[in-house]
Amino acid sequence: MGRRSRHPDGWYDGKVAIVTGGGSGIGAALVRALRAAGAIAVAADLEPPPGDVDGVKLDVTDAAAVQTVVDETVAEHGRLDLMVNNAGISLIGETQDLTLEQWDSIIDVNIRGVVHGVAAAYPQLIRQGSGHIVNTASMGGLMAAGMLTSYVMTKHAVVGLSLALRSEAAAHGIGVIAICPAAVDTPILDKGEFGKVRGRDYFLKGQGVRRPVDPDALAQRVLAAVAADEALVIEPVQARIAHRLQRFAPGFTQRASVRFVAKQRRLAEQRS
Repeated sequence: MGRRSRHPDGWYDGKVAIVTGGGSGIGAALVRALRAAGAIAVAADLEPPPGDVDGVKLDVTDAAAVQTVVDETVAEHGRLDLMVNNAGISLIGETQDLTLEQWDSIIDVNIRGVVHGVAAAYPQLIRQGSGHIVNTASMGGLMAAGMLTSYVMTKHAVVGLSLALRSEAAAHGIGVIAICPAAVDTPILDKGEFGKVRGRDYFLKGQGVRRPVDPDALAQRVLAAVAADEALVIEPVQARIAHRLQRFAPGFTQRASVRFVAKQRRLAEQRS
């Protein structure tokens, strides 16, 4: 996937990483890839993998808990090389049907969860003078789509945070990267539905991909991008094309989005 598919051999040997949301989906794939590459990867999740000696229970909405995981990891291993803020949720449906509680829940996980990871890890990386912060965003952080407004809002925030922090962090020898894939074959595709819209159909058809991105292939791409100090990972190729089209012809992509939302509404009515 992408122009750089591999990281330099040995680059991750002995590196220490924390991956929030590391119990499933993209997070679990990143944990597997990091460990296979020689890194120590702490899988931090509300439901860490059973029997995983480097798995810890973590609610990213609890800032103190995130700080504790960072502090304990540094105390045990002497350093932290990668803070991967990956935990996230989605909500799919008409915006007028969103409750304030749902707005709060997605802001707490997708934005505050990332902020908590940055606030806990960034000072440690500055003290070291090295390391990377990796934030999982989405194509939804680069383009806007109806019926996904709360998710799009949070992922735009993650991209903005990542790019802004990257410009500061460079002076400290720290890299910052945002992962912006189209639909990835993870449980999130089947969660977060609160109306008649079907999540998997929406994510795949709405982003113009025939099949979801393989999480393990994405993880390898991310590891290569971190080693190369890239700013964004946009996968697959259809997503990169869509991103370019959005930049150079925003009116066209907006009209396409309006048509797609209208189609989703018709399909939803047929199901009722």
